[in-house]
Amino acid sequence: MKKTLAVLTLALASSAAFAADRQAVSVVLNSASPMTQGMAMVLANQMQEQGAQVDILLCDHAGDLALKNAGGDALKPIDVTPAQLLDAAMKKGATASVCALYLPNSGNTPDALKDGITPAKPADMGASLLQADRKVIGF
Repeated sequence: MKKTLAVLTLALASSAAFAADRQAVSVVLNSASPMTQGMAMVLANQMQEQGAQVDILLCDHAGDLALKNAGGDALKPIDVTPAQLLDAAMKKGATASVCALYLPNSGNTPDALKDGITPAKPADMGASLLQADRKVIGF
């Protein structure tokens, strides 16, 4: 029994340490180009699969990916849209938000956004981007 408890304790401590050691990554996407959007989302998904905690900020035309009715053409070779790749990243734990300027300047309202996507708060986003252990990647 003591061995089982020791193994469980070690396993829990190890998984907690892994969660604390996850690389934080912010992906800032503002391109209107479907290929650039697709590559940003492919890389976001890949970083997640490699253990990173990914936070996605969508600005300008890229904010359209956050809309419930987001469409677009499927990109080869995997035949998915950038919006579908965003959905996949979120299902795996990525967070996503639209920049604070997106809704008031796009004519959309918060209820047009997919579940789980909210407008970013500039003060919170600024603090996040300044974290010393965070990688920030822009597309």
